[in-house]
Amino acid sequence: MRVRDYEKAKAFYAVALRPLGYELVMEFDRTCGLGAGGKPDLWLAADPDARPMHFAIVARDRKAVDAFYAAAIGAGAKDNGKPGIRKDYHPGYYAAFVLDATGHNVEAVCHEHA
Repeated sequence: MRVRDYEKAKAFYAVALRPLGYELVMEFDRTCGLGAGGKPDLWLAADPDARPMHFAIVARDRKAVDAFYAAAIGAGAKDNGKPGIRKDYHPGYYAAFVLDATGHNVEAVCHEHA
């Protein structure tokens, strides 16, 4: 994923995704990989012309979605949908949405029924 301010994005995602089990796994040449379990599956790369996109990461439960949202807002994200059920998708679709500094719509989602 391309980001406009690499250092800011790296710091943001390290905090925002921690409740989902993510951590910085590797870094080189203004590119880094974050992931859960020591294996990167989200890559950030510096690009001053980055265009916003939407992506979702599956959370283990609703508490993790809530914790992601709180951590992301605390790290400087803008609210784009507080944690809650999204019945338009399905009855157990529990998600939260935030916007990062590039404008990426970052979603944490859990597909469990209450």
